[in-house]
Amino acid sequence: MAAALNPIVAEVTHAIEKRSAPYRQYYLNQVDEAIAKMDGKKAAGLMDCSNLAHVLAAEGDKQPTWPIVAITTAYNDMVSAHAPYGDYPEKIKRALRELNATAKVAGGTGAMCDGVTQGAEGMELSLFSRDHIAGDVAIALSHQAFDAHIMLGICDKIVPGLIMGALSAGKHLPTILLPSGPMKSGTVSNKQKSDARGLYTNGKISREELLEQYEQQAYHSAGTCTFYGTANSNQMLMQILGLHEPGAAFINPGTDLREALTRHGAQRSIQIDTPIGKMLSVESFVNGMIGLLATGGSTNHTMHLPAMAKRCGIILKWRDFDLLSKVVPLMANVYPNGDADINHFQDAGGIEFIIGDLLRHGLLHRDVKTVFGTGMEAYNQEAIFDDNNRLVWRPVEQESPDRSVLRGVDDPFRAEGGIREIVGKIGGKPTRAIMKTSSVPEDGLIVEAPVRVFNEQADVIAARKRGDLNMDVIVVVRFQGPRANGMPELHKLIPELKELQKAGYKVGLVGDFRLSGASGAIPSVVHVVPEAAAGGWLARVRDGDIMRIDGVTGKIELKVDTTEFDARKPIQLSSLNRDLETVGRDLFGHYRKIVSRADTGATIFPMPKRSSVSHGAIAQSLATAGM
Repeated sequence: MAAALNPIVAEVTHAIEKRSAPYRQYYLNQVDEAIAKMDGKKAAGLMDCSNLAHVLAAEGDKQPTWPIVAITTAYNDMVSAHAPYGDYPEKIKRALRELNATAKVAGGTGAMCDGVTQGAEGMELSLFSRDHIAGDVAIALSHQAFDAHIMLGICDKIVPGLIMGALSAGKHLPTILLPSGPMKSGTVSNKQKSDARGLYTNGKISREELLEQYEQQAYHSAGTCTFYGTANSNQMLMQILGLHEPGAAFINPGTDLREALTRHGAQRSIQIDTPIGKMLSVESFVNGMIGLLATGGSTNHTMHLPAMAKRCGIILKWRDFDLLSKVVPLMANVYPNGDADINHFQDAGGIEFIIGDLLRHGLLHRDVKTVFGTGMEAYNQEAIFDDNNRLVWRPVEQESPDRSVLRGVDDPFRAEGGIREIVGKIGGKPTRAIMKTSSVPEDGLIVEAPVRVFNEQADVIAARKRGDLNMDVIVVVRFQGPRANGMPELHKLIPELKELQKAGYKVGLVGDFRLSGASGAIPSVVHVVPEAAAGGWLARVRDGDIMRIDGVTGKIELKVDTTEFDARKPIQLSSLNRDLETVGRDLFGHYRKIVSRADTGATIFPMPKRSSVSHGAIAQSLATAGM
């Protein structure tokens, strides 16, 4: 007998439904209107002959067949995870021809790698690239010639951007995302790589040794990086949201199983009976948050999930993550939370095991729409070949074969999920932020120490090397939010601060920047809102102020008298005299002016309009629709 839904999960779901109701209803009306315009026909049948001739011109002598499936691709061979996508369009076209359907590459989009841009100016385009990608998808689908939609993308901002674009421009289309999978494990583990960075930071190995003996041994082939950062958190999310087929997320590129899943997923695109705008529901996004918490995934998704949900009229808050974290335990121990990589995670049962155990304990919504049909039970299955070499699915074991990597709900690594909302009042005004707790030792979640304030990542590194931070310290880095400079990830801070920890100092990190989840053992309070550039308290904090961050209770406190604090003149962004013109950053100046706060998705896009129908009528409508 299926377990009853956990009451906190039910409570959070109901709260989201209530606050989202007028926006969600308006959006669903838009989906229905788009479907009604199709009038039961294929898209090509609604096009004027001249328009359609342009669509078919490149087909040459080949007789096109219907339906036509759009491919939006983020292929490039600069990004290891996207390199496998080079030949996917031809594979997809061949697979769909077998079913008398046609696939067309409707458009492409940029795909930047945060690993390449860490510490460089290009990182300031990273977060904004998500919304730019959403616009690229809209342009690709603007031809209105398509009956279904296949998306090719896997890395950090690319997947959320693809989803946002699909929910806007392709809301009425059945949609599936085909992953490319992680690279195989290298000869150097992620922990060994991280330790080597510390050796290099202290001058104990050369640049050549770091590159050749460590970095290139860890990053060594096509596929996603093997640590559990944003890219692999994306793949977990796409599976638990039901936009992948079961078992598709973490199969290595170039393997027979990956090839079979790509072919099957391509053909599945024209068999899906629910458009993406209706498939992704409140329950779907609650499942996504739960998956993120249970696996200790990337903190970037505390912005990406709200930004994606907003595109279909659903409002997520950081409070939702925090409430769910109280009842969703940490079930995975994957780097940077542990020593295992994503391939070990898959071998130990993967997201399929986690989905099954969460379902058995009433911690997931069961009856949701997916590309595989209705119900999450199918996602408790792994993809394999049977004795006749046919692709089939079978349930995974109820016990993980490697409990050092995966554990069940009844015996987790930690009783609570891997991400906390951090709240407080500073200067008498509320503030909130995010902390990844899963990678911090439980005895290191609380730090109280004097503050050292910086405006640039490079200045922190220089101070550490001079010995200026040899003390118990909370490092504050400000003016790194979306309005200031696009909210870059500041990963270069972590090896430096780890050296202070190794020297025996208590160290914390606070700011309005991103870290993805690579904070490791440093208790890091990130995504602070309001950000410094928007008049937030960070602009008034000073060296020597005593701060307390508490990852156990989810509190942040600045021990400065409120009257004194309010009397301080805030530092202004303009006083920093930053150059924001190079590497194309001038093109994104408008984004910086209109972007929303981190806790609402850090997006340039507004909410969909509200329905004019009364709240009571909306609630009745949603209940009737099974929402």
